[in-house]
Order: sequence, then structure tokens, then C-alpha cells
Amino acid sequence: MYKIETHLHTTYSSKCGWLEAEELIAGYKAAGYSGIVVTDHFNRTTFDYLQIDLASEADKVHPFLEGYHRMKEEGRKQGIQIYKGAELRFDECSNDYLLYGYHNELLRNPEEIFRMGIAAFAPLCRAAGAVLIQAHPYRRGCTPAIACYLDGVEVLNGSPRHDSHNDRAAEYAEQFGLIGTAGSDCHRPEDIGITGIRVEHLPENSIELAHLLRSGKFSLLEPKVSE
Repeated sequence: MYKIETHLHTTYSSKCGWLEAEELIAGYKAAGYSGIVVTDHFNRTTFDYLQIDLASEADKVHPFLEGYHRMKEEGRKQGIQIYKGAELRFDECSNDYLLYGYHNELLRNPEEIFRMGIAAFAPLCRAAGAVLIQAHPYRRGCTPAIACYLDGVEVLNGSPRHDSHNDRAAEYAEQFGLIGTAGSDCHRPEDIGITGIRVEHLPENSIELAHLLRSGKFSLLEPKVSE
């Protein structure tokens, strides 16, 4: 069995992330993880942080993926598989959505994505073969999205600084037959390896990871108890 982190932020691309690749990889290796999905924030704050002009014609996806690329290089050295993800937020509200198994073209125009919202983005996501999971849907300031727009919800968010009401998220997933995932929501050292998923076969790439999530053939890791 293999452990995979599904929700993690780096300091390179997420303003709220504290940790660099070396520290993250070392921490997760010590915790016995075989894979990590880098889900840096894909929102307006991120592009302000990265000083990227959304109106420019320049490639905006590659700079956003700086954290993923650095993690991938360090993971290669340490024998940990790194997967590409993102945590999207649209202009319409403060909800966050974890995106898995996408090709860069899907996020090519951030300005357009931020304005379109979940209802318009969801069919584009499905057509592209990606998986969309609402993160911590019952956290303060968030509201569960209409279920038909989602592939799943994060039913176990491990952040020690927020009450994500995981029990209510699990009820929502069960009610509407949605995938339920678990992730540490790692930003700081104390967040490393709080939870995640356990799988029998380690996906070779981000597309295979999306297929695995869609299949539901994984189990949730019991949260690490703080000492």
C-alpha cells in the first residue's frame, strides 16, 4: 500500500505557503508517503504574488507551476512521485476547488476562468478529463457547490488552524454519491503528513492519479494526532 498527499501548497506559488521543496520532500519521506499532489492556489492573489499580468499574452501556467516543478525535481532525487494539481477559486465566492489530472491548456487563460465560475468551468473540466473536488466545503466562508458541478468533495481536511466540519462534508458526499477525499492542506511544518489517501498501486503520472480518484479505489488515512 502507498500513501499519497492530495492537498499541499508550496512557498513558490502560494502566498500562504511556508515551505520549500527540500523541507516538504524530507518531511513526507520521513512520514512514509510515496506520492504528493502539489495543489498551489490558482486565484487572483496568487498571480499578484507572482507579479504576473493577467492581461498579458505571456505564458501564465508555467510560472504558476513553479512549485510543482521544484517538487518534482526534488521528489525524483528522493524517490517520491509528484503529481500536478491546483486549488482554484473563482470570483463568484470564496469556495476552493481541487483540480487533478489536467493538461496545462485548461488553465491557459486565468482571467477567463476566474470570471466564468464553477457552473461554466465544470463542463470544460469534464470534457478535458480532469477531476474537480471541492475543498473543505463547510469551512467558514465556504458553501457546498451544487453537486452536479462536482466529481467529489474533500471529506477529511487536516488543517489544524480551521474547523472544516469534515463530518458535514462526508454527509454531503454520501447524500449525492460524490467521491470523498482526504488531504492535509499542508502549508507549514506541522501540517506535513496529517492525512491523505492510501492506494494499492501508485499512479505513474497526474492523469493516472485522476483516473484513480474517479474510480474511488482508495481509502482515507486516519489523521495524525498532534503531540
